[in-house]
Amino acid sequence: MAITVLAKIKAKQGSEAAVEAAFKDMIAKVRANEPGTQAYVLHKVEKDPTTYWFYEVYQDQASFDSHGKTEHMKELGGKLGAHLDGRPEVHIMNEIARK
Repeated sequence: MAITVLAKIKAKQGSEAAVEAAFKDMIAKVRANEPGTQAYVLHKVEKDPTTYWFYEVYQDQASFDSHGKTEHMKELGGKLGAHLDGRPEVHIMNEIARK
């Protein structure tokens, strides 16, 4: 069954452009290199432009595990480190049923 991830990321005020550029690069790399990723969607909170949410869906546990070990995931950490206001809040959910 699919694995869904909701990740809340808070950027330091003034770092929004750097964070968004890093995320857009990451999205392109995920699309090009991770066929087991069914959705990798970035959102910005309307009333708080420093808060972002990722909605991610992986076809299975192996795809999710592989995502975390990619070179582009490691690179993302290096790009974001100085621009984040705290650690991301990550919720991992296991799909139970689907229509």
